[in-house]
Amino acid sequence: MNVKASMDRMIIFLLAAVYIAQQLTHWGPLNGVLGGLVFVAMLMLLPKLKGAALWLSVLFLAGGVTLMLVQRADLNYWLEAASINVTLVTLFVFAPLFGIPVRIPAYVEALKRFYARRVSSGTVLYIGTQILTQIMGAFINVGSIPVVYHLAFVRSYSPRMSGLLASAMNRGFGGAIFWSPYFAAMALVTSALAVSWSSLLPYLIGLSLLSLLASIAVDWKGLGQKANVPEEKRVPAAADSDSAMHRQSGVRAEKRESAAFPLSLGLYLILAIAIILLMEELAELPMVLITCMTAVIFPVVWCLSKGSMPSYWQGLRNHVTVTLPALQKEITLFLAAGFFSGSIAATGFGAYIPGLLEHIPLPVVLSFSVMTVLAITLSSLIGLHPIVPVTVLATGIDPAVVHISPVYFAVLLLGSWGISNPISPASAVNNLLAGLLNRSVFELAKPNYKFTAVMAIALLLYLALVFA
Repeated sequence: MNVKASMDRMIIFLLAAVYIAQQLTHWGPLNGVLGGLVFVAMLMLLPKLKGAALWLSVLFLAGGVTLMLVQRADLNYWLEAASINVTLVTLFVFAPLFGIPVRIPAYVEALKRFYARRVSSGTVLYIGTQILTQIMGAFINVGSIPVVYHLAFVRSYSPRMSGLLASAMNRGFGGAIFWSPYFAAMALVTSALAVSWSSLLPYLIGLSLLSLLASIAVDWKGLGQKANVPEEKRVPAAADSDSAMHRQSGVRAEKRESAAFPLSLGLYLILAIAIILLMEELAELPMVLITCMTAVIFPVVWCLSKGSMPSYWQGLRNHVTVTLPALQKEITLFLAAGFFSGSIAATGFGAYIPGLLEHIPLPVVLSFSVMTVLAITLSSLIGLHPIVPVTVLATGIDPAVVHISPVYFAVLLLGSWGISNPISPASAVNNLLAGLLNRSVFELAKPNYKFTAVMAIALLLYLALVFA
């Protein structure tokens, strides 16, 4: 079993290594090698899947093979279609390294003290939890949910307030999908549409702020509650805490640590974003390569400067032995979805879209935008991962034929992906929260239906306004 697990990890690392080599050298034969490795990876990983992920992957593979045979596509097109979503595999290998410094115990403890001592208003707690989830989620993906959960739920709340906090985390994670350069969504959209992350960022930050306002508006009636803190769960008063620390290392040292750690964490997050922006301007490299290079170097430098290398090595071992194997389901599904979307593109379906939209008595831009939002959100509602419709749309439709710019199309796809995540019964966030709160995924998704409907309308209005 250990040998099989090692082989599975090896094929994933090999995919990422060949992709990086191909992007750096542009050597033609590597394209064929990459496509061949994708088929090998899918065949190796497929037997490990179960349930919906297995059936969807098999369906996408069978559908892709059928379409390729019908189109009589040559071998090069098969290999090209297979490698469409290799960028996502590469991101899965490297991007989680950014989250290692975020989990430094001192940072987590400092955040926990801040939450316990400073946050009492239900409204502040709700807004703070959503913002923190969005920021943390941008760096450590779904790993942000248990981190923020243990911060936010340091107190005991009524069932209604607990539900509001769950919604805040769910929507905060969706907000991270809008703009994070470390997510599969961003890698897929920017590579398929050949747009830079920096060109999208201003629009996406505005969209994330809009989602926060929409979330507050939807849940406004329930935000006036006061968070009750049972005596046994109260964090010791500052004087008691300082007194205890005084017995260990002195009051002043504790106060310096308590103030420094949150600021240090904030500085790390800001620098991680700033480095990506700077490198994108200076280096003529794809966004995925810039992200991977930064993920390898910056967290090591940061942990070394903070004397936290034991935390780094522990985080690295956890990523290689736990996190990456746990992502094999997503990796297989995403590779199969990429191959399927490539086979659809071979049919030239994108050229038929304008003709179909002309039968709708609305401007082509509006009708296409509405169709895209509905396709992604409704498919998510029934449990289909957004990677499927987004890959098909991003790789199969030329924005020019529907009278929009690549940047508009990118914001539309990322926005639709982000707002669909909270209502999906198959999303990792809903399933993780269901386990933490001992509720069903449908209970957690239900309060977000209204939010997604409001944000769908807001997204269309936002696009019409900023791209007018």
